[in-house]
Amino acid sequence: MTIPTLDAWVAARAGLPTPLTREALDAWQLERLRETIAYVRDASPFYRSRRDWPDIEIGGLKDMARLPFTEQAHLIRNDPPLLALSQSAIARAVTLDTSGTSGPPKRLHFTAEDLEATVDFFHHGMAMLTRPGDRAAIAFPAGRPGGISDGLATALRRLGAEPLLAPHFSGPDNLVAWLRAEKPDVVAGPPVPLLAAARLALSDGGTPLRVRAMLLSSDYVAGSLARAIAAACGAEIFEHWGMTETGYGGAVDCAYHAGCHLRENELLAEVVNPESGEPLPPGALGELVISTLRRRSVPLLRYRTGDLVRLIEEPCPCGSVLRRLGGFAGRVGAGLTLPGGGELTLPILDEALFAIEGVTDFGATVRKGAPATLRLSIAAPAALRLPAVLDAVHASLAGAPVTGDGLRSGALCVKVALRDAIVFVHGGKRQLLISESAPCAPCC
Repeated sequence: MTIPTLDAWVAARAGLPTPLTREALDAWQLERLRETIAYVRDASPFYRSRRDWPDIEIGGLKDMARLPFTEQAHLIRNDPPLLALSQSAIARAVTLDTSGTSGPPKRLHFTAEDLEATVDFFHHGMAMLTRPGDRAAIAFPAGRPGGISDGLATALRRLGAEPLLAPHFSGPDNLVAWLRAEKPDVVAGPPVPLLAAARLALSDGGTPLRVRAMLLSSDYVAGSLARAIAAACGAEIFEHWGMTETGYGGAVDCAYHAGCHLRENELLAEVVNPESGEPLPPGALGELVISTLRRRSVPLLRYRTGDLVRLIEEPCPCGSVLRRLGGFAGRVGAGLTLPGGGELTLPILDEALFAIEGVTDFGATVRKGAPATLRLSIAAPAALRLPAVLDAVHASLAGAPVTGDGLRSGALCVKVALRDAIVFVHGGKRQLLISESAPCAPCC
């Protein structure tokens, strides 16, 4: 069986011969990087005004490490503006709330060419798991034209599949009812709501959901969560990484599930030490830094994403030469170092808690102190909302890295409560909320 890859598509978009080689792609990216630098120095008020820009020639891709970073704060402040085109050239503008803060939002702009490039990526990315004639459910919230759901629907039609746009849902029970009625072959959507739907369908006495493949995107995907959905639905699980700043599409999994293949005809990726900013070798865990290579609306050079990943450079077992993202480990600075060592993070909690059959979602707040206090609100379907779930939560945390060590050393105490819910409203991406210390009674 021939495993589909993105290589031929990247080669066609870049005007390179096939089969695509790493050497040819590196040379092409270097030329696009040089062109982008020249463009932003001329057209972007933000980059044109930078005083920390060194006077250097980019002789190779590694030379870009000498350029300054673009920070999320620059997008939020937008003074000078990062928009490098007139408003008349913009087809869509997106206001993006900053996760976890009450500060001003980011404002991003896309031309018609930007939107088409994303739809084209969705088209070839979804071909990794979708066949002509498939019924493909899009479980992301429906939005305006040019958004994720609209772009996916257009891409799926190009594939010869039938897109099924989810209506507005008030909860996972509605999502389960819709999926049961539509009987899709593939589903694309956010991980936690789809886990909740899968586990609810196993516990409510109705027909379990059966899906050939699922694409999970828009939030961190714990291994335990992916395994739970696969077991509940019989689905092969594919992952996608992207962000609004990259035009949504960024990197997508293949059938070997050995990392997400980067959209290298549009994006140049680095991984750096989150503290020093120094480049890290391939395979090392660090902060993902992205440069756009062909965007003219809001070009970004060395944009710090805040995502912790590993950059995989060796060829994939599928035969692709594209670099891949793997080892996703959450967000930079989003954890709490416990007294005595060990960093408590949301991915650690995800891995431990989504492995428990009754858990469909949770909220987590950790309060600094000695000991630190972790408060968990556990969501579960009504039929599984039993005291045994609380016992399983305590046992799983005791056996997990960091939390187990913290509990045994007395650096961490845990309070757990079951809530009358299946999923919670998180107000953006799920977070581990960290609060300052305060006197409290012993909790463990």
